[in-house]
Parts: sequence; C-alpha cells; structure tokens
Amino acid sequence: MSNLYTNAYIRPAATKAAWLLAATALALALAGCHGRPAADAPPAAVVALPVHAYAGADGGQSLRYPIEAAARYANVMSFRVAGKIVERTVRLGDVVRRGAVVARLDATDAEKQAAAARAALDAAEHRLTFAQQTLDRDSAQFAQHLIAESALEQTQDAYSAARSARDQSTDQWVVTRNALQYHALVADHDGMITSENADTGQYVSAGQAVYGLAWSGDIDVNLDAAAGDLGRMTIGQPADVTFPALPGRRFAARVREVAPAADPQSRTYRVKLTLTGGQGADAVRLGMTGDAVLSPAAAAGDAPANNSVRAAATTAPMFKIPATAIFHQGSAPAVWVIRADDSTLELRPVTVRTYTERAAVVTSGLAEGDSLVLAGVHTVFAGEHVRAVKPLFADDGAGAAQ
Repeated sequence: MSNLYTNAYIRPAATKAAWLLAATALALALAGCHGRPAADAPPAAVVALPVHAYAGADGGQSLRYPIEAAARYANVMSFRVAGKIVERTVRLGDVVRRGAVVARLDATDAEKQAAAARAALDAAEHRLTFAQQTLDRDSAQFAQHLIAESALEQTQDAYSAARSARDQSTDQWVVTRNALQYHALVADHDGMITSENADTGQYVSAGQAVYGLAWSGDIDVNLDAAAGDLGRMTIGQPADVTFPALPGRRFAARVREVAPAADPQSRTYRVKLTLTGGQGADAVRLGMTGDAVLSPAAAAGDAPANNSVRAAATTAPMFKIPATAIFHQGSAPAVWVIRADDSTLELRPVTVRTYTERAAVVTSGLAEGDSLVLAGVHTVFAGEHVRAVKPLFADDGAGAAQ
C-alpha cells in the first residue's frame, strides 16, 4: 500500500515540474525575440519626375492640339428626285470634274411624263394659233359691222384662255424636263469622292446622300479647342503643323476661323487653320492626322510702353505640371515634392497661373529639378519615405512636367 501512495504523489509532482520548465523556456525565447530591433519598412513607390522651367518668353504658353486635314469646302451629293439607282460611274477616291455625271436613276416614268407634257404644249400652241386666227377674222368683220360686239368679246375671251393654257403647258413642260434631268447626278465642282452612301439598285429618296464630294483647292487643318484656350487664339495666329505620315516635314499655318459656338456633344470649339506658303502642301492628303503647335498670341491692346512690364513679369520660371499632381493644403493648391537629401515627401504650396484640362502652369513654389509626385497624391503623407518611379509612358510624363 505504501508504494502505491508514494507513486501516486510522485507522478503529479514530476508533471508539474516539466510544465514549469517548458514555460520558463518559452518566456526566455519570447524575451530574446523582443530584444531584437524591428526591420525598417521599405520605401513606398510613387510616380514622380523632375520638373523643368519653360524656355519661352511667354512662359511656354503655346498650345498643342491634334489636328485632321480636311478640304476647305465639301458637300453631300444627292438626287433632287426619288428613284432607283441604275448606274454609278465613280467610286470612292475618284477625282471628278465639274459637270460630270456620277450616277443615274431609272428615268422611264420621267421620260413618259416629259413626252406627255411636250404633247400638251404642242396642242396648246395649236389652239392658240387657231384662237389668234379667229380673233383676227372677227376683228376685221367687226370693223365692217358684220358681227356684233358681243361676238367679238367671246372671240377675245377664247384667245386669252388659249394663251393662258399655252403658258401653263410651257411651264409644265419645263418642270417635267427638269425632273428628267434631275435623274442624272452631276458634280457641281471639281473634287474628290470622299464617301459612298448608296449602291446601284437601291431606291433613294430626294435629298438622300449618295456621295460625299471634297472640293479641289485649299486644304484646312481642323482642331477642337477647349473653352479655356479660346482666349489665347486669334484669327491669323501662326502655327506649326506636323504629320506622322510625312516625317521630317513641318508646315506653316495660320488660324483662319474660330467657331462662335461650342459643339453640342463635345462642348469644344472647332478651329480651322489654313496652310500657308509653297511648302509642298500638295503632299498633305485629306484625313491625315497630326499635331499643331500654336504660337503665343499677342495680348490685344498691349502698348509698346508695357513691353518692359510684361518682360519683367515673365522672367520668373514657370512650370507646366500634370493636373493630377495638384493637391490642396486647405483651400490653396500644393504639390508633393521628394526631398533630395532623405527621399521623404514634403507638401509645398504653389501658385497656379492657369489651368487647362490636363495641366496647370505654376509660377512659384517650385525650383528647377524638383522631383514632383505626378499621380496618387491623395495616398501619400508628409515625411513618408518614398522611391521615385517613372510613369509608364515616360515621354508623356516628362512633357507634362516641363
């Protein structure tokens, strides 16, 4: 019995001692872990590029827009009467001359109507001739008192009715003859076929588009300007035009027309430029796309005495940055700048001169070469350690941060 009780008391004591040893070892291990210094967080990657000041006298306020070459004058060609197209003589891209027939309608019915109108006109002319002869005879008899005055009046009335019927038949003949001619679609100007809107065998209504005709002659380049840039566009303003399809060639142009009202869909204003000078403009084909850089327009009413004032105002460096780089410190605009010494972020207030749809012109608050955060400005904080990463399209980002 004594051995049984002894073993019963020894086993719990040994188990308790083992648990104490395990707990002590775990505590020592945890203490050793807390004693090690925590690893530094890696710097956050931000899209950033250095900024560069404008080199232009007007702070680089030239405007750049995509353009499309188009004929100065163009129109839709359509039949003036309805019918079935039975013949087309030109195709897309063909050059046509004024007076050339480009399509015809089935004119069977029109020909019969014209023939009926011509027959009616011949009959009316015969009735008028007979009425004229009757009037001459009755007038001679009335002069000799052979017929009564009432008979002469009836003859005069018949003559007037015959003459009116002849005039009506003449007009009807002209209408049917013109309708017959309208079954042939004739080019009103020299030009090029730019679109085909109907095919042979198709029934078209009067006025329905059949071809598009671009007139030969001057070529314009068109752009759609934002409302905020209209104040810097004037008639006669010079511009440089380039086309990717004509590498290495630059064309001079001038603003010819600025639309007085915005497009109802895009809310932009159509601006038309005309190519100037003998610079091989014949190489420019309709529909070519490119870019136009409009030179800064002189401010209206600037006197020569104000030139020194304007020059002093533009000596301060200006920076054009993407609109996505603008943050706000309260109600004032600001930008995130990466400090060069420790690669941390600093929120720096700036002065914005003008805003456009995609950029802002900064006149103070930035220095040449400052590394500026271009995107994600709402996801960073002051003092954050960051690493600058170039934009996916580095050329676009660099161009916007100049």
